[in-house]
Amino acid sequence: MRDIRNIAVIAHVDHGKTTLVDELLKQSGTFSSHQNVDERVMDSNAIEKERGITILSKNTAIDYEGVRINIIDTPGHADFGGEVERVLKMVDSVLLLVDAQEGVMPQTKFVVKKALSLGHRPIVVVNKIDKPAAEPDRVVDEVFDLFAQMDANEEQLEFPVIYAAARDGYARFDANDGNMDLKPLFETILKEVPKPQGADENGLQLQVFTLDYDNFIGKIGIARIFNGTISQGETVLLVKADGEKVKGRVSKLIGFKGLERIDIKTAGAGDIVAVAGFETIDVGDSLCDPLNPMPLDPMHIEEPTLSVTFAVNDSPLAGTEGKFVTSNKIDERLKAEMNTNIAMGYEQIGEGKFKVNGRGELQITILAENMRREGFEFCIGRPEVIIREENGVKMEPFEHLVIDLPDEFSGAIIEKLGKRKATMTNMVPMGEGYTRLEFEIPARGLIGIRTEFLTETKGEGVMNHSFLEFRPYSGTVESRKNGALVSMENGEALGYSIFNLQDRGVMFIKPQDKVYVGMVIGQHAKDNDLDVNPIKGKAQSNVRSSGADEAIKLVPPRTMSLENALEWIEDDELVEVTPLSVRVRKRELDPTVRKRTAKKEKFA
Repeated sequence: MRDIRNIAVIAHVDHGKTTLVDELLKQSGTFSSHQNVDERVMDSNAIEKERGITILSKNTAIDYEGVRINIIDTPGHADFGGEVERVLKMVDSVLLLVDAQEGVMPQTKFVVKKALSLGHRPIVVVNKIDKPAAEPDRVVDEVFDLFAQMDANEEQLEFPVIYAAARDGYARFDANDGNMDLKPLFETILKEVPKPQGADENGLQLQVFTLDYDNFIGKIGIARIFNGTISQGETVLLVKADGEKVKGRVSKLIGFKGLERIDIKTAGAGDIVAVAGFETIDVGDSLCDPLNPMPLDPMHIEEPTLSVTFAVNDSPLAGTEGKFVTSNKIDERLKAEMNTNIAMGYEQIGEGKFKVNGRGELQITILAENMRREGFEFCIGRPEVIIREENGVKMEPFEHLVIDLPDEFSGAIIEKLGKRKATMTNMVPMGEGYTRLEFEIPARGLIGIRTEFLTETKGEGVMNHSFLEFRPYSGTVESRKNGALVSMENGEALGYSIFNLQDRGVMFIKPQDKVYVGMVIGQHAKDNDLDVNPIKGKAQSNVRSSGADEAIKLVPPRTMSLENALEWIEDDELVEVTPLSVRVRKRELDPTVRKRTAKKEKFA
């Protein structure tokens, strides 16, 4: 049996996981010297590169001193917690990265809780020790307190610590010892990570933890072999989570080396491989020996807390910008997403309408953004939290919210969150004019707050949240204060009419933008909706021509990104998403129907 180590890299968002994996790949000699390697080489998706975040967990393998180290890079955002959870079951230990300045953050707590409950003994890497405000010793104490809080056993509390600056490519046993490469980290991995349990001689036990899809070979299950061996062309038994058994042949077996995938003939216990040949394969399924099947326990995944409605675009501009506009196409695409993303679910709820459930706004907007880039056109409703009923009591999800912000803004933010039913649980001065605030807040209170928060803290505040539990429903939460400016005509917006409407509020459109009846073209300065005419030109009189006048000065419009629009809309509005534009519109385009519906709801 080969010498193998399986580890996952876990941390809060932006604490340097992907950068560290990059450096490990470079320094282990996985890339040859002439290879040109991008920054954050593991983030392969276009949105990952743009935003600098990891969305999907990725695995890679490096060889160091004759030992095969399988590394899985995991996302840091709470919205992708489903990814992290199942990856942890596939490894024998974890590298826990903690920022030497920020210390323990919400997502750190989430991943640590998961890792400790599975019995892992983490290797703690205090990263970014080169920051001017770094306090490595404080951070190690924080991690220790966190472990003790999470009921870690004695062995887990004796965790090894490495000090690193991943960006500069060095790790140290002591923060001040002057070492300039990652050798200490490699040595610690080889010494502290247990070898995989299981043996090649036993019957086959393999479990899938991530899915991939290839147009030529179909569904691919990325899995770990816990026992036995598997070979290309072999007949094995697929055991589903619900107990269903399907025999099938392994059409392709793929191994990992650096960023490459290589076809392999056979693999043994402890290996991480990709298997093709099973159309119905899913996350958590086991592949076993057909003569003596011993499937592994299926995986428990955290439930979704948020749902959003995707619907066919039925605006007057429908079908003018996108390739895929029909409900069949949207259905196919959502089905394909669910094939590889098990933290999400969807169901059809009417003609051309689909309800998509996920862990957070970010997860849903990334799906929508990917679809838009692929040429889809659709409408999205306002995100809603998933309400459960237990013993006749309405229950809703609550989140643990942590905010770091400059001291001068803390009063305004506490007041704002108070209106959204948040309860403050902790307030800690962080030094250098910053404060950390901790709250427990209904997930509903977080919908639509991010843009407001950034404006209020002048872009200097950082907020993070993770799921806490379901609690009894906490009553109504304050929503948007301003009404909408709604177009009452179809056509192209004119500079002259936008100039005259500027005093009424903030515009979302510029001259020559196409508008239609019921489209929201701006935010009203008051709290009611106002129907306006954005295509009205200047009348020509017999004294002067329509073009001869003083110059009109237009204020630049507020450009609505997908996230901004989803945060801004209310229940009676939709976001129209096409490959070229993001528009906001009323659910009911006809003004008389709209008024009638509003009246009904008022008296309901």
